[in-house]
Amino acid sequence: MTIQTKPIEAYSLPTPNGQKVHIMLEELGVPWIYHRVDIGKGDQFKPEFLAISPNNKIPAIVDPEGPGGAPISIFESGAILKYLGLKFGQFYPTDPRQQVKVDEWLFWQVGGFGPMLGQNHHFAIYAPERIPYATKRYIDETHRLYGVLDKQLEGRDYVAGDYSIADIASIGWAQGWQRQGQDIADFPNVKAWLDRLAARPAVASGLAWGKDTPSADLSKDKDAQKVLFNQR
Repeated sequence: MTIQTKPIEAYSLPTPNGQKVHIMLEELGVPWIYHRVDIGKGDQFKPEFLAISPNNKIPAIVDPEGPGGAPISIFESGAILKYLGLKFGQFYPTDPRQQVKVDEWLFWQVGGFGPMLGQNHHFAIYAPERIPYATKRYIDETHRLYGVLDKQLEGRDYVAGDYSIADIASIGWAQGWQRQGQDIADFPNVKAWLDRLAARPAVASGLAWGKDTPSADLSKDKDAQKVLFNQR
């Protein structure tokens, strides 16, 4: 069993992507430090953050006790979850076939369930002008993806067998079904899964982490919109 003596540093926010890392660290019970990156004010473009996250996105972590005992920085939430699961031997299976299943659903989330729901949020909530075609496109694609998840959860408690990083990756996004224009009654297996995960103390604390500091309302904060949207 790997023992973590120095805290892992998480550079993050209580967004669906940031919450993945918060939940994982809480589930592992390892020491960690939260560094708030105020993306509405441009913290993500500071050189010190770009040194660990060259895509200027949260989350990112620095593990002072990385491979061989040397520090390592990691960006991209899926890579972080896999790194932590492998390092601590938890929430990521050792059986190769089960690893494939977890990887499939982890990559499904980072490649579709996150980005498409993010576009849903953008066009339905944040865009300064409403474009009906774009709004409908992403609400419909969100509905399709929830349907995929609902079918996968039929007869299962968790997405890929045992509780894993595949579940941790998706919960932050899935809890936002209402603001995504969805009716959870259409997806009873997702509803049961959401309730099941919400009952886990580490999930509850991970989802709440960082919310004590108010964040900008992007639908109204024009300065934050200038920082976050339409950047080249």
